[in-house]
Amino acid sequence: MADAEFVQGMTPFLKESLGVYGNDVLTGGARASESPAAGVGRGLLQATYRRVGQRGREGLADAVREAVAEPGNEDAVGVLRQEIRRALRQHPELEGELAALLPGGGGPTTVVVASGERSVAAGGGIGIAITGDGHGHGPGHGPGPGHGTPAP
Repeated sequence: MADAEFVQGMTPFLKESLGVYGNDVLTGGARASESPAAGVGRGLLQATYRRVGQRGREGLADAVREAVAEPGNEDAVGVLRQEIRRALRQHPELEGELAALLPGGGGPTTVVVASGERSVAAGGGIGIAITGDGHGHGPGHGPGPGHGTPAP
């Protein structure tokens, strides 16, 4: 039976797919703008949705609606994970199908997702990462005289 860590590892994919697809994540097809993480999340949810009975589908749909209605609410995402765990208990063969959809086959993996305009994502020890305007070095970088902006 799937352990909590296995389902917990799905979280970044689930969140990304909810952000891209909203309430259509359970039945929608791939979109051109879909990130790889959103595609994995959509696949996880749709595989689960196809496997469960009517009651399970209703539970998943309710959990998706709550998570979409309250982005950033970890409790709502937790309810969605619980629905997946319930499906895994009722359909143990689903674990292999879901694991195959995850990078690394469901084993330990690092997932880094950057979402939003000018976002940065890094995995592992990258040292210092500075983002934003005005952090360049030398002439032509950053605001002000001698930095690419004419003096008033």
